[in-house]
Amino acid sequence: METKEFEFKGIVVNGFLMLFVNLAVLVLSIVGVVEGIIQLDTTSGAQGGWLLGGSVLMIVVNIIMWCGLMQLEPNEARVTTWFGKYAGTFAKAGFYWINPFYGTKRLSLRARNLDAEPIKVNDKVGNPVMIGLVLVWKLKDTYKALFEVDTQTMATTAQGTTGADVKSIMNALEKFVRVQSDAALRQVAGQYAYDDEDGGAGELTLRSGSEDINQLLEQKLDDRLALAGIEVVEARINYLAYAPEIAAVMLRRQQASAIITAREKIVDGAVSMVKMALDKLSKEGVVELDADKKAAMVSNLLVVLCGDDSAQPVVNTSSMN
Repeated sequence: METKEFEFKGIVVNGFLMLFVNLAVLVLSIVGVVEGIIQLDTTSGAQGGWLLGGSVLMIVVNIIMWCGLMQLEPNEARVTTWFGKYAGTFAKAGFYWINPFYGTKRLSLRARNLDAEPIKVNDKVGNPVMIGLVLVWKLKDTYKALFEVDTQTMATTAQGTTGADVKSIMNALEKFVRVQSDAALRQVAGQYAYDDEDGGAGELTLRSGSEDINQLLEQKLDDRLALAGIEVVEARINYLAYAPEIAAVMLRRQQASAIITAREKIVDGAVSMVKMALDKLSKEGVVELDADKKAAMVSNLLVVLCGDDSAQPVVNTSSMN
């Protein structure tokens, strides 16, 4: 989106220079007031009155001039307005003085974390899952942050006054980020199944496609937060689990699936071992086995190799012929 932010073009003076000037003017004004009062009691009362009035006026002007001093730390910015009209953003770190009739609001451009609490959503097949995210964001466009989103109203304090300090405004932006993060997370989670058992073969799922899911989530957040001039530095799902009401059932299903997979591997290994044993016995001529003996031997070996309990040896003293 096109930005309306631009750099402040007004007069900017070194703050230490203006501090010295203001102090000098203040001292001279106080001296003028004292001298004017003294002259009022003398024959030059009219001159003293002019001196006193001018000195008081200089004190008033001096008080206004003090309001133009401002200090900025690295990664901070001042948004300036001239009687309601946007006049630019000042972001140079240091101590400066600008025209005190400019309205200014201070904003932080530093990166901020959002660790969202897990929320319950329905995945692609309707299973309720708990999913949470961690988000790193920072302010990129100060104009949008203040004037495209109603940040100042959202920063209204408990006493009913509109918050204008940096903490109130940044907290209002964080509320905006939290709400949009919740919406983006629900949107992304609803497009995919929890795991491969719920989705189709080779289909991207919330468990298996973490990198792709995170990239999609970051893109959705970028689209939503661009309205407020916010840049997403990183967004990642940091919590993923079935909702408590189906967690126990899904755990049993996963255990059953794991047992079936393990049994398949055990049977494959047992069959290959039995085949190897029969081939070796036949090749080396250790013993001659007919079909019935081979069947019995295969059955016994499979029971031993595939059984969960340890085999109990039985000594067979009968003839193998």
